[in-house]
Amino acid sequence: MLEIENLSRGFNGRAVLREVSLRLSPGEYVAIVGESGVGKSTLLNLVAGLDRPDAGRLVLDGIDYARLDEDALTRLRRNKLGFVFQAFHVLPHLTVLQNVALPLWLRGVDGNEADVPAQQLLDAVGLGERAVSWPRELSGGEMQRVAIARALVHCPKLVLADEPTGNLDPANAARVLTLLAERIRQVNAIGILVTHSQTAAATADRILHLTPTGLRA
Repeated sequence: MLEIENLSRGFNGRAVLREVSLRLSPGEYVAIVGESGVGKSTLLNLVAGLDRPDAGRLVLDGIDYARLDEDALTRLRRNKLGFVFQAFHVLPHLTVLQNVALPLWLRGVDGNEADVPAQQLLDAVGLGERAVSWPRELSGGEMQRVAIARALVHCPKLVLADEPTGNLDPANAARVLTLLAERIRQVNAIGILVTHSQTAAATADRILHLTPTGLRA
């Protein structure tokens, strides 16, 4: 269960988010849409533990991680969260398989042991034969599939995606969105997609609109 309660955040004296609340259960996948500047990325960064709220609570599996110290927050992100970025953030000095296995390495899983689920995820996203390739050898759509596999390999409780198809052509965007939705449901994770695209948002179970006054259906 993810509970977002009265979350607020401001910058330089300007309120960006005001008392945003949302509750999601495992298996739920929602899209958050809204106009530019309304705070979608700010909200996602707060939920990801990459930023701290000025007020409010973020509770995942009973833990209010808005109040954790940095070490505990890092462990929570490592163990329970998966993040798909618009810019991929695939590491160029690691092979495709190594990129996907990285979250498991960070949890202390042995390299050979980590290779098994990493290869399974690559097979699932249609890149099993590219395991030993380097990121520079992949297309944008392939790199985004690598990013999705990496976000899911450690079976996170919460999967966050920030405009994951912003750099992709329509065909690759459709494939990536379908894959992301399918995998979130298969592993019974909570999924949150932030996007400007109504087409992308339609792949989620429901769409929420972020406005200056909060979230609404």
